[in-house]
Amino acid sequence: MVRKIESASRIPVPGGKIIDEYVGRVNTGDGRLSIAHMVAPPGWSEPPQKPEFAEFTLVLRGTLRVEHDGGVTEVGAGQAVVTEPGERIRYGVGPDGAEYVAVCLPAFSPETAHREDE
Repeated sequence: MVRKIESASRIPVPGGKIIDEYVGRVNTGDGRLSIAHMVAPPGWSEPPQKPEFAEFTLVLRGTLRVEHDGGVTEVGAGQAVVTEPGERIRYGVGPDGAEYVAVCLPAFSPETAHREDE
């Protein structure tokens, strides 16, 4: 069945980052995957995590920094990055902030992100 998603659900997070989930556990009740549009302010970062889901991220504007066991990968506008389940990663952005779209498979949830501060 075709379903049109009229709008996103804004998910509150600390640090000034905006997450608008279009498809996923919060907005559509779908656990298969999540699709979210994110805007992070300059210098934003989050705690390290070791998620149970793969994450496919397309950067629209700015630079996304992904810290991982192999070093740091910088992803600019028009580029994408894929992280695999079980990898220890930490996301941050450059001095101009970043805008990006993230697809998680299965859908993101705080419980399966395994952030180190939680």
